[in-house]
Amino acid sequence: MDSRHIEVLLEKYWNAETSLEEEKELRAFFASGQVPEQWSEAATLFQYFEIEKTKKINSNFEATVTKKLHERQGGKIIEMKNWFSIARVAAGIAVIVAAVYLIGREARNSSSTAMVDTESDPKLAFEETKKALLMISKNFHKAQREASRINLLNEAQQKIESKKNEKKKVSL
Repeated sequence: MDSRHIEVLLEKYWNAETSLEEEKELRAFFASGQVPEQWSEAATLFQYFEIEKTKKINSNFEATVTKKLHERQGGKIIEMKNWFSIARVAAGIAVIVAAVYLIGREARNSSSTAMVDTESDPKLAFEETKKALLMISKNFHKAQREASRINLLNEAQQKIESKKNEKKKVSL
């Protein structure tokens, strides 16, 4: 066989891009016994594959493995399903306990602080409140304008998609 062809096939084989026919061709080449020194490692690998193909599992393999597992000293076979269930329940309880503790602590902290009047003059408090509400209103209107722009983009996208669907229906 052409060495360049084998080199290309090997490169494809290492990249997992060969077809079944190409792999048969490589197996046949390496089984021929006339393999150049540069590919001796690949030949060893292909020979190993051929040897492993001929091996068979004993009919009592499963029974032998199970018997050896039972014979181990100090060990026993346990099912992990039960442990996973217990771990799930324990994790759920831990989350609930932590949540109750944190919520209770927050409630105790918030109840101890009383409302404190920051402004002694009602007119000054009214003006400060008015400023705060105007600022909120202005920002709300900004957000509303931006949302309307997004809405325009969504409408444009829907029109484009509907035209694409119409073209698909016409072409079918």
